[in-house]
Amino acid sequence: MKFLFLFSFLCFCLGLLSQRVSSQDRASTPPRGWNSYDSFIWTISEEEFLQSSDIISKQLLPHGYEYAVVDYLWYRRKVPGAYVDSLGFDVIDEWGRPIPDPARWPSSKGGKGFTEVAAKVHSLGLKFGIHVMRGISTQAVNANTPILDTAKGTAYEESGRKWTAQDIGIKERTCAWMNNGFMSVNTELGAGKAFLRSLYQQYAEWGVDFVKNDCVFGEDIDVPEISFVSEVLKQLDRPILYSLSPGTRATPTMAKGISGLVNMYRITGDDWDSWGDVLAHFDVSRDFAAANMMGANGLLGKSWPDLDMLPLGWLSNAGSNDGPHRYTNLGLREQRTQMTLWSMAKSPLMFGGDVRKLDDTTYGLITNPTLLEINSFSSNNKEFPYVSSNLSARAFKNDDLVHTWQARRHLTDAKSSDTHVLGLTTCADVKAMGWSIQAVDQDPEHICWKGNSRSKRRAPFCLNKRNPFVLILLWDEDIIDKQKYQGKVNLLASDKMDLCLHASPKRKLTSKELKRGFFSPCRWDANQMWELNSNGTLVNSYSGLCATINSVEAQANSQGVRSWIATGQKGQIYVAFFNLNDGWATITAQKSDLAKELPGTKLSRGSCKGTEAWSGQDLGIIGQTISFSVIPHGAAVIVLQCT
Repeated sequence: MKFLFLFSFLCFCLGLLSQRVSSQDRASTPPRGWNSYDSFIWTISEEEFLQSSDIISKQLLPHGYEYAVVDYLWYRRKVPGAYVDSLGFDVIDEWGRPIPDPARWPSSKGGKGFTEVAAKVHSLGLKFGIHVMRGISTQAVNANTPILDTAKGTAYEESGRKWTAQDIGIKERTCAWMNNGFMSVNTELGAGKAFLRSLYQQYAEWGVDFVKNDCVFGEDIDVPEISFVSEVLKQLDRPILYSLSPGTRATPTMAKGISGLVNMYRITGDDWDSWGDVLAHFDVSRDFAAANMMGANGLLGKSWPDLDMLPLGWLSNAGSNDGPHRYTNLGLREQRTQMTLWSMAKSPLMFGGDVRKLDDTTYGLITNPTLLEINSFSSNNKEFPYVSSNLSARAFKNDDLVHTWQARRHLTDAKSSDTHVLGLTTCADVKAMGWSIQAVDQDPEHICWKGNSRSKRRAPFCLNKRNPFVLILLWDEDIIDKQKYQGKVNLLASDKMDLCLHASPKRKLTSKELKRGFFSPCRWDANQMWELNSNGTLVNSYSGLCATINSVEAQANSQGVRSWIATGQKGQIYVAFFNLNDGWATITAQKSDLAKELPGTKLSRGSCKGTEAWSGQDLGIIGQTISFSVIPHGAAVIVLQCT
């Protein structure tokens, strides 16, 4: 009897240990799945989602696509007048928490939430994910709903009173691209923490396995919310992967402060199906690889820089209220380039196309075994700059392609023709320490950037100070917040313009960021409030990030040719060539240069055979050089087996 007791106790302990180990192994490889946004935007129904999940289970789950994710606004009623930034169309419960729109999600009626949907997804062998916004909804704040104390199951009480949504919502920190939708929560308050805890505990009760938290990273960074949500997720009985989105102008310096709190985080704006958007990912993925951010320690596992969803196959249009209704604008060669970069950079692979219309070509792209092997199991992944190219004079023409590209919005100095680029970074970054008050044309009220200038003769880039309190009379309710902005200023584009420097976009932007600058009509808005510190940093009140300015000449040129390298778990050497030009390019790498970048491999002393992964072409024995002719806007993936 004693032996049986000890044996049972040992089994129990081993079971707990097994659960603990599995919970500590989240996102051991880049997560892979499907997200509804690119094809359905926000209008997907329960029937459409479950139909899609069934197809994913049968066709994509065998290739590791295990997550089925409902993207944003699943709580918004699909009625006339409802759109991305509308107000008053959301379904919330008595505690101010979003719940599924019962017209689109009929199984949610009776307070069930996503419980039945999650159960059906799980029965298919998949994991269920949802998109959520930052903080608390404006609708809940306007309704002044009570806050749930999950420990007691009643309204949250502290200091002898019951707390409500208006006590915790920070109105000056509304989501920049969804002003009417959501705002930050004050996590310094017990009530603010109680609200966020009630959200994520409810998600766990529904059976959620993946949460995509939006408007909390990049130029919209909200470290307090990320930190607290991460702590809540650690305490839940159910393992939930934590993803951040989007990451407009994210940098490795910025990400190092949060990568250990999450499992994946976007490092770009929204990626759509244009060649410009594909190009915009080369520099940022290079920088994160160089910073060793791929597979770094994350929330109870690892974390991965995320290049965004794959907009391939049958899609909708950004911001639309219907869809899907069109095929991707990317040509096949461009789709291969995107899939190759995402795989070499070990980005999470979230397919965005309508799986109900999954054609053989798209299926072959996203299930290519070599690319998936690279994405999950390769190491030493990095950009390889030591390549040469021979460009063909024969140009490639395709009227459907976008040939012009601009990765970031530009600021034009009104007093010169120079074009500058605004960046945001953590205030501890030395690159942010270049601002000072200077006299320009005998007017001392200017804040100017002189940091990192290549030429001492170049005139500084200057912005004109404006006291924001002149705006108070237009917003009487904000007079009580005057103290919050003491010492902070608006910054005007010029003396004659009533446009102020704005740190975060007013809409959800794509990666290429065309057409829109960083100035918007001056208003009482934390995004437009800046404070100059004594160390030369210019900090924004909305994000707490600091501004940097670079001339456009200093920006890396993403045209031309690029190359990435990696090693496989069975000794393979992967070499990816990218031709970003409009004409053919023969790209060449020296075997000796590869050996220097990948020490410890058999490159320097062995004989290597090569194959190209997309075409299956046998390259035979590789000599001292590796050379491949790459189609315009295309990619080649050469796999070397050395003995």
